[in-house]
Formats: sequence, C-alpha cells, structure tokens
Amino acid sequence: MVSDKVFKALSDANRRKIIDLLKKKEMTAGEIAEKFNVSKPTISEHLKTLKNADLIQSEKNGQFITYFLNTSVLEDFLSHMINIFGKS
Repeated sequence: MVSDKVFKALSDANRRKIIDLLKKKEMTAGEIAEKFNVSKPTISEHLKTLKNADLIQSEKNGQFITYFLNTSVLEDFLSHMINIFGKS
C-alpha cells in the first residue's frame, strides 16, 4: 500500500520537479538548488520530505551528498494509481 507520505510529498510542484530532475541523473543538493529560485534551506526541506516518503535516497560521497530516486517506491505508487484510475 502506498504511504500517505508519498501523496503529501508529491503534492508540491517543487518536489515533483526534484523527482523529474533525479529521473534524469543523480544530483547533489547544490546541483538541485541551482535549478530553483528558492533558498537552499527550502530545497533541503523538500529533500527531507521526499526522503521521509522514501521517494529518494542519498549517499554521502566525501563532503557531498548525492540524491537519487528510489524507483521501487515510485513503481508502487504508479501501480497504485493505475489500480485506482486505470481500470473500469
């Protein structure tokens, strides 16, 4: 079953844009922040929300943290949405 945290995380347009960016490649918080016109602490909060929903994961590489998608949670979410809206 898909967690309510996933729905909450995906309810924000900025978080959906982060998911879209990470769909293309792994990125650091700084690289993600460069794509937005908001403060770095705001991006950090978005990343925290996405991590709490297990939509993204992170890995520390030296002094940087690299973020990437947790595809299994996204697949579960998409399957859930198809079950709700895709079948008549």
